Amino acid sequence: MISDFKTLSENSRIWIYQSNRSLTEQEKESISILIEDFLNNWKSHGVSLNSGFEIKYNRFIVIAQDQNVQSASGCSIDSMVNFIQKLEKQYNISLIDKLNVSYKHGDYIAYKSLKDFKKMVKNGAVSKNTIVFNNLVTNIHEYKTNWEVPAKDSWHNRFIK
Repeated sequence: MISDFKTLSENSRIWIYQSNRSLTEQEKESISILIEDFLNNWKSHGVSLNSGFEIKYNRFIVIAQDQNVQSASGCSIDSMVNFIQKLEKQYNISLIDKLNVSYKHGDYIAYKSLKDFKKMVKNGAVSKNTIVFNNLVTNIHEYKTNWEVPAKDSWHNRFIK
């Protein structure tokens, strides 16, 4: 059962899938339709999951699931991952690789391997004040407050001296 992302509880669990490239408007619209269809049929142990999504900056697919009625089970999470993998193939994008970092470079969202990100820190191209995307946040409240933050306030801080 799909709900408006903005109306979901602050403690709703979230999953963030970052794309290795910006989505075109046409891709974004098409992917949105596919996500809506998936979420409208997403269940855990036969019970519909109250969920929503948004696509942020044409690069991040953020799926939220309100756990107040029913929590997503391992099988339902697996079905979501399988769905995301199908999107990867269909649109020739990478969404699941967690060893990559996205950060703001002016108005542009940069996407680098963790190895390249570390090199950029070492070379001074990235600083403690660079805005990074902390995709490890676990609920909507954290997403709103700790997702888009200076590197010094994220797990990225371990690479900055």
